[in-house]
Amino acid sequence: MRMLIGALTFGCLAGCAAPSMDTARSAAPVKTFTSEKQDQLVAQCIQFAWQDDVMFGVEADAYLKPGTKGGFTVYTRSAEYFVDVQSAASGTTINFFVANGDALAERRLASLATCL
Repeated sequence: MRMLIGALTFGCLAGCAAPSMDTARSAAPVKTFTSEKQDQLVAQCIQFAWQDDVMFGVEADAYLKPGTKGGFTVYTRSAEYFVDVQSAASGTTINFFVANGDALAERRLASLATCL
């Protein structure tokens, strides 16, 4: 009985999690950038910039994984902020997605811009 209650509680809480990346991708990105740098270098730079404790404090988390359509995705815990970094004919395209626009989103956007 306890296992059943625990499983139901976990299932209910999972529904409260941040929206999935795929859901966010169905809407237009908040901002799109281009760069002449290689996609992997841009993605690594963004990951490093987002891990700056001084800039983001306890929210200084960033993870890097292969993108769903090639390239790379850099994302934060719960994927509240993430970027898709992909090679394009003219260099690299960077799409910035945000679950909710706040001051932290502005700081993430500003630090991302330093990697272009």
